[in-house]
Amino acid sequence: MFLVRQSKAADVSTLLKLARMVYFINLPPNETIMQGKIDHSARCFKRISGAKVEQREKPRKRKPSKISGWAEVEEESDAFMFTIEDTETRGVIGTSQIRAHQGGPGNPNWTFRITEKTFRSQRLGWGSTHKVGQLFGDETGPSEIGGLIIQPSYRGHKLRPGRLLSFVRFHWLALHRELFADRILAEMMGPVTEEGDNIFWDNFGRKFIPVRFGEADRFCQHNRNFISELLPKEEIYLSLFPLEVQNQIGVVGRETIPAVRLLEDLGFKNHGFVDPFDGGPHLDAVTAEVPLIRDTRRVEAARATNSDRCTTPAIISTLDKDGELRATETRVELLEDAARVPANALTLIQAKAGTEIGLTSLASIVPPDTGTADAAGATPDGAAKRRAPRKKVRS
Repeated sequence: MFLVRQSKAADVSTLLKLARMVYFINLPPNETIMQGKIDHSARCFKRISGAKVEQREKPRKRKPSKISGWAEVEEESDAFMFTIEDTETRGVIGTSQIRAHQGGPGNPNWTFRITEKTFRSQRLGWGSTHKVGQLFGDETGPSEIGGLIIQPSYRGHKLRPGRLLSFVRFHWLALHRELFADRILAEMMGPVTEEGDNIFWDNFGRKFIPVRFGEADRFCQHNRNFISELLPKEEIYLSLFPLEVQNQIGVVGRETIPAVRLLEDLGFKNHGFVDPFDGGPHLDAVTAEVPLIRDTRRVEAARATNSDRCTTPAIISTLDKDGELRATETRVELLEDAARVPANALTLIQAKAGTEIGLTSLASIVPPDTGTADAAGATPDGAAKRRAPRKKVRS
């Protein structure tokens, strides 16, 4: 079985190793940023459970000497970081994240809106249609999912831990609906080379921000104001770019395709927005219309039962008074306001008969005969092509 819990400081070294395997937006291979994200997440989990949260003294911000910027991570929104363990080996094998709000009024989330313009000459009797891109600041503050990556050796596992790691974010959102927005955003990463370069950035963004893609992208972990300060707000005719650049706009890397398909199955769509840095598509969905959210509720754990009586696939979870989340995927027997769960699953999430648990039915998502192959759920969100192993370890 697999256990999902909140990420902890002890996970940093393992998560850094995972982050170095791919080029990643929300999980940069930087120890300071990683630790900051985990610390912020831990405080958010504690606050949800009602536990006392120690007041954190923020370090004084210093003017950055270069675009790599401050070590301080922006924390204007609640964010939750999950870690998944293999219960047999007790090893950490992956992580995922959900952010309550990405930007908001006065703090836009910057995207690149793609539209079309048509020109026609009546005298000549012909015309042309061009795709146009323009910087757009979204101030609606959607919730954002991202940061999903799993150890490559677990892709294809019959129990599909990658899918659990993806779905647990929607499970958590549904249980704490008041914290999150009415729309969910997923920023899928465009193709990035093994060296960390991106062709769209090199032909657009780098003309205005003269640094490599990876360096500019890391700066977004600290502050995004420079995007509106340095990138043009006028319409950009994409037909002026080389054909190879045009063909990469709105496209994801090969390893991210299954993650896109998984989200599309949940109702996520692209509405003509791409990332202003890498050109990857921005997918979104109406929160209330996502099946996993619709099929989540709180129930009472009934007396443990034998697994052969359990036919409904589900994610179940508990959250204790100290903010410790424990979740797993199992099969349950649904009752009116309760659920019977196999004893080993109840033990794993540290529940017993009478305990209130969160439950997401996967019956509308998972066909009855599945559970043999992992495809979409094991692929990182927005991750680029897998990197070759590095000889030098960065801290």
